[in-house]
Amino acid sequence: MTIQTISPTKLSEISERHEIELLDVRTQVEFREVHATMAQNVPLDSLNPADVMRQRTGNANQPLYVICLSGGRSMKACEAFVAAGFQNVVSVDGGTLAWDSAGLAVKRGLKTVSFERQVRITAGTIALAGSVVVMVTGNVAFAGIPAFIGAGLAFAGITDTCGMGMMLAKMPWNQCESPHTESCAT
Repeated sequence: MTIQTISPTKLSEISERHEIELLDVRTQVEFREVHATMAQNVPLDSLNPADVMRQRTGNANQPLYVICLSGGRSMKACEAFVAAGFQNVVSVDGGTLAWDSAGLAVKRGLKTVSFERQVRITAGTIALAGSVVVMVTGNVAFAGIPAFIGAGLAFAGITDTCGMGMMLAKMPWNQCESPHTESCAT
């Protein structure tokens, strides 16, 4: 299955001539930090393609454009739409990073620690702790801790699916009452 893609500048040009629907599939916290002004937020982990298509405000025959941070999640979302029988979906190349870099209109909110950094911090801390326990106690059974983290990172790189990132996305500090408010759980 081949997913259609479009550059941010080309999509912006289309939006100047026609009303478009742009779906941002990042988490609410990521969306709150920065998003294309015309985007609506439906996080990938709660995406139901049939519900989205049923609730479309514009012409259902027009393409649905999908964006994320850099393009990976928007491709997965488009694949979910196609698998559900909806063919007219288009992923935005380079995501919000490319949109912002092109100087296109964005709305900025509260800055947060990115999921990538959160994963690095968590994985590094767990691997370091496991290694320290092995060194202090001499019990090599604890060597499984950093090995498990290393295996998880390798798996994430190979499959482009990060279990730790998905778990971190559910943490209270990564939740918002609404992506359009400053209020997030603490």
